[in-house]
Amino acid sequence: MTTNSRALSRAGTLLAVAGTAAAVLAAPATAADGDQVVTQVSAADRAAALAHWTPERMRQWAGADWLPPAEKIGRVWDGPVPAGVGRLFFTAEPGVDESCTATVVPSASKDVALTAGHCVNGGLDRFDNPIKIVNVVFVPGYDHGTAPYGVFPVRAFAWSATYSGPTSGTDDDAVLALDPVGGRHAADVAGTQDVSFDQPPSPVGTTILGYPVSQLAGGEALLSCARPATLEVNSVLSDWKTDCDLSGGSSGGPWLRDFDPATGQGTIFGVTSRGTMSEDGVTQNLTSAAFTGPVRELYERAGRL
Repeated sequence: MTTNSRALSRAGTLLAVAGTAAAVLAAPATAADGDQVVTQVSAADRAAALAHWTPERMRQWAGADWLPPAEKIGRVWDGPVPAGVGRLFFTAEPGVDESCTATVVPSASKDVALTAGHCVNGGLDRFDNPIKIVNVVFVPGYDHGTAPYGVFPVRAFAWSATYSGPTSGTDDDAVLALDPVGGRHAADVAGTQDVSFDQPPSPVGTTILGYPVSQLAGGEALLSCARPATLEVNSVLSDWKTDCDLSGGSSGGPWLRDFDPATGQGTIFGVTSRGTMSEDGVTQNLTSAAFTGPVRELYERAGRL
């Protein structure tokens, strides 16, 4: 069966051609801070995001017959959603609602989540117009339309200047700064997953978590894969790769080593970035960009966004 190399979409249902395509430049943001690109979201736009993402809108993809086939390796997570993991919702202007996965991580502000760069970097459309990402909210613990810890509007997001856009696999990581909800910080109410920038030995036993928008659950439930990940290095990229088959919408989900299913705790060493799909829409493998120095700096500064 012929396969195509593609970047795993920001949306649960869209896939963008990558591989040999030219890199897409990042869409303009409000500020460039030397080594990173930061977008600040106004209070009015944060309020608009909360109004936009009603429970009904969050569930808009459930049951659609055009979704990708159900996963065969990925399984619906059995039990409470692990600490910090949740679903990221946003709109890619001119009005396409999409979703990814993100995870609350330790920070000085207690309000930082980690996801994939292409979830918040819209790049350019086919007419070379910037695609703006708006209506960005994060729902830790999301499960079938419920938000057990609340809906957290994103007040800022950032990626490293070394990330050149959605068709690039290098440093495909981003941080989100969240507003507290009811005076409560995301880390306090939803918990966190640890992050390590020390490269583990290859292969490494890996648990991948995400909210794929496929026929299995339509993004409504957390799915997981427990697979070995192998580090692949060439002149352009350093990627972790597995045969996990989570569909679009799992982008940004954590790759965890030393994960304990009983406690739901592990250590993040990457996030879902790209995948290879068959012509019938089945994901055949996933990759995660290996963490680098610029991504570490991005994370270490995120608590000040």
